[in-house]
Amino acid sequence: MHFHKFAAAALTAVIGCSAVGFAPGVCTYAASSVTFNDFDLSVNGGEPIRGVDVSSVLSLEKAGVKFYNEQGSEQDIFRTLSDNGVNYIRVWNEPWDSNGNGYGAGNCDLHTAAEIGRRAAAYGMKLLVDIQYSDFWADPGKQTRPKYWAKHDHNTLKGEIYKYTKWVLETVREGGGDIGMVQVGNETNCFFCGEKDMYKICDLFASGNKAVRDFDPDILIAHHFANPNKTDYYQWYAQVMNECGLDYDVFATSYYPYWHGTLSNLTGVLKSIGDKYNKYVMVAETAYPYTNDDGDNFNNAVNQWSENVTLNYPISVEGQAQCLTDVFKAVADTGRHGIGVFYWEPAWLGVPDISYQQQAELWTKFGSGWATDYAKEYDKDVDKAGGSSYDNQALFDFHGKPLDSLKVFGNIYPRNEKTPVTETTEAKTVLRGDMNGDGIVNAFDMVLLRALVCEGGSDDAGDLNQDGETGVADLIQLSRFLLNDK
Repeated sequence: MHFHKFAAAALTAVIGCSAVGFAPGVCTYAASSVTFNDFDLSVNGGEPIRGVDVSSVLSLEKAGVKFYNEQGSEQDIFRTLSDNGVNYIRVWNEPWDSNGNGYGAGNCDLHTAAEIGRRAAAYGMKLLVDIQYSDFWADPGKQTRPKYWAKHDHNTLKGEIYKYTKWVLETVREGGGDIGMVQVGNETNCFFCGEKDMYKICDLFASGNKAVRDFDPDILIAHHFANPNKTDYYQWYAQVMNECGLDYDVFATSYYPYWHGTLSNLTGVLKSIGDKYNKYVMVAETAYPYTNDDGDNFNNAVNQWSENVTLNYPISVEGQAQCLTDVFKAVADTGRHGIGVFYWEPAWLGVPDISYQQQAELWTKFGSGWATDYAKEYDKDVDKAGGSSYDNQALFDFHGKPLDSLKVFGNIYPRNEKTPVTETTEAKTVLRGDMNGDGIVNAFDMVLLRALVCEGGSDDAGDLNQDGETGVADLIQLSRFLLNDK
């Protein structure tokens, strides 16, 4: 994403829409289903991908954002999303400065990715791991190398990409994530990890792709681009990847309808590439506003007064739902190669009803906004901490309650029956050192314990010496156990 990414009844309903800030002549919303008639049954258990990117969610929860179900009861957001296919996360190499201060945007490091993966898997959702190979935002105009790779030559960089990719996947799976797809790079429009030669980029891609294949050949590999309205560019990207013999499965695109052209063009360019090169195609990011209001005292990226945007739907919950439905249909219309859609950051909210100063303190402390003050050292475009400019495009209202537009995911077919997840309040025996509750004490638990200690937190499983506190002494004890140092 470039910044300036449900169990519902499958009944057809007609909802009237109010014309709030949209192009004249655009018609009303009818909540209808979308069926992928030629869906490849070997993908995702035979279901289209109904995905969301909730990369910021852990930082939001730490900042105090709460999420609710439709009845208004506080509930784990992953349970609210649990009947809607897969979850989409991003992974950044090192979103911290040399003193351990986070850059923001969720402070999305490997620990964060693994924890989101574990929570998603608990509710039956697969994972798309989006490895951005940057310490901060990666998008068409910004592909800054991780700071520790800055001086590498091409071959050294290839080696690091391979090793890092393998490490990410091992850690996320060990943490309990069910990895279904890996995205090597984010919005890599002839720009990746500081490289601008597409042929050299493909050589770097190949290193990441090989790491995925070596780790698990059944995981799908995606390459992601932006601006599908630039059709010739897309055809060229696909052509060069084909010339280079790149081993990948999915050609993915961002599609923000107010920036990226028509739905018919989206269908056309994806179908052309999918058919010509025998690749799956999907939308990796999309979003649309449901309100012009701002919930966190930080300006919205898009509203009815924005310049150089095309708003073909009402800015309303109904308009948002129709837009998302139509994006799914555009991918379904590509035929046998279309596999699904991910909605970008549907839960990126601020803590409601507090001042700008209070919000800014949370952004800096927990990394829950787009940037912290500490990001200035890595990204010259950062002048101060900021919040979410996409909270008006979320699928939850400013107080964390799901909007009706979230139900769109329940109307995408075919769907498999899922066994309901039951939660229990039965007391569990605490295994000391088992930080992720998987019944095994290993190196991943050391990562989690270290993060907990750095945050000043406490956990019974982390209190190895049973002194009532979680601290450095527990880290030392766990380290000795893992090293078999009795």
